[in-house]
Amino acid sequence: MALFYVPDIAERWELSEEEAAHALRVLRLSAGAELDITDGKGMLYKARISSVTGKHCYVEAVEALPMPKNWKGSIHIAIAPTKNMDRIEWLAEKATEIGLDEIAFLNCRFSERKVVKCDRVERIVVSAMKQSLKYTKPLVTEMTDFKKFVTTERPGAKYIAHCYDSERVLLKDVLVPGEEATVLIGPEGDFSPEEVEMAIKAGYIPVSLGSSRLRTETAGLAACHTYILKNEI
Repeated sequence: MALFYVPDIAERWELSEEEAAHALRVLRLSAGAELDITDGKGMLYKARISSVTGKHCYVEAVEALPMPKNWKGSIHIAIAPTKNMDRIEWLAEKATEIGLDEIAFLNCRFSERKVVKCDRVERIVVSAMKQSLKYTKPLVTEMTDFKKFVTTERPGAKYIAHCYDSERVLLKDVLVPGEEATVLIGPEGDFSPEEVEMAIKAGYIPVSLGSSRLRTETAGLAACHTYILKNEI
């Protein structure tokens, strides 16, 4: 059964315009049809279409079920977006499928892209959440200056992945099951040495994702997957 996303479903029992179009025009559902709806906050609503008026699709709840994430803790990936936006959109999609709590975009010294259209990333994340049958939508955070991001207090453990020949530990060896973790991923030219130093002073632990040299979006997905493997329930 298809999964529909309506963030305010518990307040007004009507599908959004986009979801109504999918239900009525694509799936050709009608009054009486059953469907699954999530609010993206960890709830699944078993529902039934009560009525259809023009483009409006009204539903009634049959059952409300809490659907906890299938991983402990929370994983936040803060990444410098690539010049080719398709690659970062691919990351957002695949990380959501694997398990992700937040993706934030960083404006770094060597960043190839300074602007990100977060509304498009939001749509990709929602689609991936529904496709992979997850019920908690990852937060998508607007582009933030690197210095502002690392100097803003964040809960949990904080890591910065970089490729410089300096002391680093493997991310998989330092992750603690159940912890909230933020992992910084740099642009293709890596973080600048000054940015790495700034992050370390702010409490970020320098880490490696392995011996292979990874592209930006691959590094982001590797960090996400490493966390989920450590925390999967």
